[in-house]
Amino acid sequence: MKAQHVTLLALGVSLLLGATAWAEPVTVRFAEGVTRAFPVIRSLEGETLAVGDFIQIARGDRVESRLVFRFKDGSLQDETVVFAQRDVFRLQRYRLVQRGPSFPETLDATFDRDSGRYSVRYRSDDDSPEETIDGSLQLPDDTYNGMLSLILKNLAPGAGQMVSVVAFTPKPRVIKLRLAPMPDDRVVLNGVAQKANRYVIRPELGLFASLLLFDLPSVSCWILPGDAPAFLKAEGPLYFMGPVWRIEPY
Repeated sequence: MKAQHVTLLALGVSLLLGATAWAEPVTVRFAEGVTRAFPVIRSLEGETLAVGDFIQIARGDRVESRLVFRFKDGSLQDETVVFAQRDVFRLQRYRLVQRGPSFPETLDATFDRDSGRYSVRYRSDDDSPEETIDGSLQLPDDTYNGMLSLILKNLAPGAGQMVSVVAFTPKPRVIKLRLAPMPDDRVVLNGVAQKANRYVIRPELGLFASLLLFDLPSVSCWILPGDAPAFLKAEGPLYFMGPVWRIEPY
């Protein structure tokens, strides 16, 4: 049983990462609305690996988003997020599906805040039988699986944040991530250089885990600042210790 999953925008981390003190949820500065987008996953050399379809629907203060990536090799990543945005962002329900040769294991995992339950179906390889685990899970108020780019858009300029995500190992475990602002960067959009806010997303490791995982890659994310902040791109692994890929608008 070696499944260790969480998406790139929620950062892949492992069983060795323990949760620390929980933090406050992030205040809504820019409310989300109806959105349709078609992001892509590329290698750092520029090869297109997968095309995505992102659909987000807002009804009052409740938002549901779904991001599906279909890979050229037939692999699939399907991520659904339901959250509330009344004063603060609050994740309510989450589902992640990963399967195909681009991923080391097959995974279908869900959790729900209202019921306090989770369910994970996984298979470590093609020769192994599918296994299922379920149980209860207490979510911190600052849990943000599948929402990190949204959270970065809502941070005050120059501010960092500590948040939680659920990592499937395959049993779900709550871990802490530090969203750390870096010096402003320059990003070229349609031939024009724009100033972008760059953040690095790092797991908060204990000393023992730090010694074992000294080469754990972080995730970098670029946000276009202003009156309507926009996600520009992210670079990092899509699963624990996976290759570094780039997600960006089509």
